[in-house]
Amino acid sequence: MNIAAPLQQNLQAVQAAIRQACNRSARSHKDVTLMAVTKYAADADVLALLDTGKISHIGESRVQQAQARWTRPEFAKYPVIKHFIGHLQKNKAAQAAALFDFIDSIDNLQTAQALNLHAAKLGKTLRVLVQIKLTDRESQSGVSLAQAPVLVAQLKALKQLHVCGYMGIAPQTDDTARLRALFKEVKAAFDRDFPAGRERYLSLGMSNDFEVAVEEGSTLPRVGSRLFAPHLEEL
Repeated sequence: MNIAAPLQQNLQAVQAAIRQACNRSARSHKDVTLMAVTKYAADADVLALLDTGKISHIGESRVQQAQARWTRPEFAKYPVIKHFIGHLQKNKAAQAAALFDFIDSIDNLQTAQALNLHAAKLGKTLRVLVQIKLTDRESQSGVSLAQAPVLVAQLKALKQLHVCGYMGIAPQTDDTARLRALFKEVKAAFDRDFPAGRERYLSLGMSNDFEVAVEEGSTLPRVGSRLFAPHLEEL
């Protein structure tokens, strides 16, 4: 069976869901960019999706795994924008600065300073998002909404980093009202801290909740399993 066919169908379904969510919230679908989360996907599936020409942003969460994939010629030929979306350890900052265009999970000044140093050596400017913690899980990274503007102000002093938005991972729940309230709260903080008219990104929503996130203002939903199923059970 041609593995590209179901992947193309999945992509079309996700794009249609984004358009419908935009319609429900009176937004233009042009204001929303889909990020394909490729971190657990098989290489053949990622290449098949890239071959559609409709994926411009990808997300990875493990530096070494991403480096092994995206530096290979068959992947490097695609002009995709690469986002790091996992928890970044300070000792991986040099590799991350070299490989990625965006670091979407900044939650402390020390890691940001390390990225800034390595980006300067490369003559490169990295776009970064501050990760907002939306769950009570101890293993979940991020800063509180109260702490976020403080970190944003600190990041603005780092010349090789361009802080341009927020990223959040919502709790796993079927309670749509709870998700909507969380997304609204982050959107309000985003509008306050990143005024319209500038380059800015609000990365909310994953495979199970991206439609609600888009309705509430997400500009960069992160979708993995909805794209790669049935090749993946879950991301």
